Amino acid sequence: MEQFGRLLLFFGLILVALGLVFTFGSRILPLGRLPGDIIIRRDGFVLYFPLMTGIVLSLLLTLLGFLLSRR
Repeated sequence: MEQFGRLLLFFGLILVALGLVFTFGSRILPLGRLPGDIIIRRDGFVLYFPLMTGIVLSLLLTLLGFLLSRR
């Protein structure tokens, strides 16, 4: 039962961290508006391809996974 409690605390902290990122993240790192994101606007058509945002998120998640796997 103790491990279940720790697991719930861990997921709770993850949810709090995600909430903070969604609330204050655009002030720290302007995801979705980075240089390298592709936006094509035509009459009645908008194509948005967040290339650089995807690369940055991939690097951050890879680093997080690497750091968590070392524990």
